[in-house]
Amino acid sequence: MELRVLKYFLTVAREGSITGAANSLHLTQPTLSRQIMDLEKELGHKLLIRGKSNISLTPEGMILRKRAEEIIDMAEKTEAEFSSMKEIIGGDIYIGSGETDAMKYIAEVMKDIQNNYPGIKFHIHSGNAEDVIEKLDKGLLDFGLLIQPIDLSKYDHLTMPSKDVWGVIMRKDSPLAAKEKIEMNDLETLPIIASRQMSKKYSAESGFLDWFGEKFDNLNIAATYNLVYNAAIMVEAGLGYAVTLDKLIDTNPDNNLVFRPLSPRLESGLDIVWKKYQVFSPAAKLFLEKLNEKFKQTTEG
Repeated sequence: MELRVLKYFLTVAREGSITGAANSLHLTQPTLSRQIMDLEKELGHKLLIRGKSNISLTPEGMILRKRAEEIIDMAEKTEAEFSSMKEIIGGDIYIGSGETDAMKYIAEVMKDIQNNYPGIKFHIHSGNAEDVIEKLDKGLLDFGLLIQPIDLSKYDHLTMPSKDVWGVIMRKDSPLAAKEKIEMNDLETLPIIASRQMSKKYSAESGFLDWFGEKFDNLNIAATYNLVYNAAIMVEAGLGYAVTLDKLIDTNPDNNLVFRPLSPRLESGLDIVWKKYQVFSPAAKLFLEKLNEKFKQTTEG
């Protein structure tokens, strides 16, 4: 497979028609059709369902679209890394992160680097741990900022000095809003909007299983989420109470939502991770050096 042809295929998938894709690519329609048919022949699978007015993807076509996006992203990232080697310091740094207030420390390092090396650009991918780890393992990200627990067997890492505090986001008119802290018996019968971090897969290591005890399996999980912004919208709509980390949602006095920490207190640590034996671009190497400096100062301070 050629990158050029994969880009053709992605354009067809995006435009939904050979004609639209051909116009976008400045190709003739027969030329583009032939390229796509050759690709189908090479892979041994039909990729497109050709209708009268539009084109849709077969299941095999949907798989190829995902893989083609990853291949092209990796190729462009590789080209950018080699291009950056021609400069003293420049290039792109790709960082994946779960939702955490600790991102502010990373942002401070990013700002310091860009003040001195304006040729360095940062690209942030926000997602849950599984999403970030998948892209990290495929080489699409240089670093991941992840909330513990994490299987670190495949990674080198820096543990951040701060920890995130777990609690409950609720509406101001909720009876629980009058409390300073939320205990287990407060949540027993309430509809819970739960994060992925609360799933059974992670609960034992993260401390959730201990915190909820035997009542964990009997929680009334009304909805789940992987990004807290959507959870906050569900809370505001009255769907339930979101168990989440502090400082991710605006709870100033003008907002309709409030945060109350869990009691006993429940915290999660954070790690910046990267693949073992990673060969960094000059820009990514500089970023890691600045991270080490930052956290050494924070720890000593």
